[in-house]
Amino acid sequence: MQGPQEPAVVLVRPQMGENVGAAARAMWNFGLQRMRLVDPRDGWPNPRAVAMASGAGRVLDAAQVHGDLTGAIGDCTFVYATTARPRDLTKTVFTPEAAAQDMARRIAEGERVAILFGPERAGLENEDVARANAIISVDVNPEFPSLNLAQCVLLVGYEWRRATHEAPAVREEMAGTQKASALEMDHLARHFEERLTEAGFFFPDHKAESMKLSLRNLWSRMPLTGQDVQTLHGILRQMVRWARRRDD
Repeated sequence: MQGPQEPAVVLVRPQMGENVGAAARAMWNFGLQRMRLVDPRDGWPNPRAVAMASGAGRVLDAAQVHGDLTGAIGDCTFVYATTARPRDLTKTVFTPEAAAQDMARRIAEGERVAILFGPERAGLENEDVARANAIISVDVNPEFPSLNLAQCVLLVGYEWRRATHEAPAVREEMAGTQKASALEMDHLARHFEERLTEAGFFFPDHKAESMKLSLRNLWSRMPLTGQDVQTLHGILRQMVRWARRRDD
């Protein structure tokens, strides 16, 4: 049978409702909805979690609550445990990026995957980690390796999103306009040449052509939009009007 199309996020013995709510926000930021809670300290439902979730209430509404870890991961075929410190356990250790890619592959093949996140005070116990098939470890500052629960969920969620959704590494936001055409750039160059000629810019005469060539080359290197071109035309026209009024 085909499994779910995303991993389950399992918060093991979370201590503060605010952190559960923040984790829900982090999940929904990256399209994750399957939250499971194991023995939350302050009980469930928790109004502090709802207040902190701020727009991600759907994640909390659908959250499953389990009395122990066995119940939370009993239907899963592969489980990752997040931890920032070394463990005396023989396990494959993934970076978040590699883990997300591995999850995506497994889920595409029909597996049911879960990610364990430990309580705020000290993280997962060795007994919890021993139940997992692999570890996710973040390369953090060894002098301060502790991550907030929601931060950890956010980091793994981000990598999951990267592994399952294509996004261009760089894109140009055109804000409703388009790049200027060659014809628009030619008109702009001619406009400047005409006004600069009137102003006596191209001097001495024997250097005029090379100066115009340099300006043309300058315009060709500028990634202007059509709106940019119109703005430059307007600036030039206004400067000419101002100069003529001053001379009258």
